[in-house]
Amino acid sequence: MRVAVVGATGMVGNVMLDVLAERNFPVSELIPVASERSIGKKVIFKGEEFTIVGMETAISMQPDIAVFSAGGSTSLEWAPKFAEVGTTVIDNSSAWRMDPTKKLVVPEINASSLTADDKIIANPNCSTIQMVMALAPLHKKYNVKRVVVSTYQSITGTGVKAVRQLENEFEGKKGEMAYPYPIHKNALPHCDVFEENGYTKEEMKLVRETQKILDDRTIAVTATAIRIPVVGGHSEAVNVEFTNDFDIHDVRKILSETDGVTVQDNPDVNVYPMPIYAHGKDDVFVGRIRRDGSQPNTLNMWVVSDNLRKGAATNAVQIAEYIVENQLVNSLVS
Repeated sequence: MRVAVVGATGMVGNVMLDVLAERNFPVSELIPVASERSIGKKVIFKGEEFTIVGMETAISMQPDIAVFSAGGSTSLEWAPKFAEVGTTVIDNSSAWRMDPTKKLVVPEINASSLTADDKIIANPNCSTIQMVMALAPLHKKYNVKRVVVSTYQSITGTGVKAVRQLENEFEGKKGEMAYPYPIHKNALPHCDVFEENGYTKEEMKLVRETQKILDDRTIAVTATAIRIPVVGGHSEAVNVEFTNDFDIHDVRKILSETDGVTVQDNPDVNVYPMPIYAHGKDDVFVGRIRRDGSQPNTLNMWVVSDNLRKGAATNAVQIAEYIVENQLVNSLVS
């Protein structure tokens, strides 16, 4: 497979290269792509050096798959151009997620909807991915009616600039600010830009993307997204109201049997998910599973995942694995 990684020098792009190597994805030719200022620089993949090229060069090489992690405007401009030459694009930005003609895919949930005609596939938002991984199997059994979620999101979701801001503040240095306020020893109730309804784009992604992935527009979702000075991953306090009542032991059993989910739930010995342990791992970790005593049919759980891996790079590579295994890529379509 000729595989282009667009945004190869970015934070997600670097993890993408790691995940492709770790999972032994069948890369016969790697095409690292980045902005003009990075053309000619090198990236390392499986111990070999590869030269970064620009968009036009990458398109002329007609990759089988292109994984985009370069921002929404870049994806809107260039993803269709890759698709025109037969490349299957897996896009990690928000550009195509709510486009009704594009699939929004978490492989464990809805990869079976993909066909060879899907040339631009949207990778969901990181905070959405980990939440729906926990919700999807419970929705099948109990029918999710309403979700109230508060997120506690890693600065890595903002990018390298935010990591530098935290490091500078920790060391007492002045530097470029990714956020309007200090993040060290702080919590910002502000992820992405504010919309007219008073919610941020990040909060509304949790609403809209959850409904699309679970294919149920009746699910009510309300969210508050908070940025905290953590590197390892995103955490979420999720309150779920179901149509049907549940048994708490069955909930734990269902989640523990779900591919890609690890239950860590034994408060008697202080076992619960934390980003410090999720860092570098691909699973979604669920704990603090308990009934909400304030109203019927309602569950509380704490969901943690590495936002750069399952929340971005790993999910994208899993999509690529699915389309290769099912021969949905141009070079494999009989």
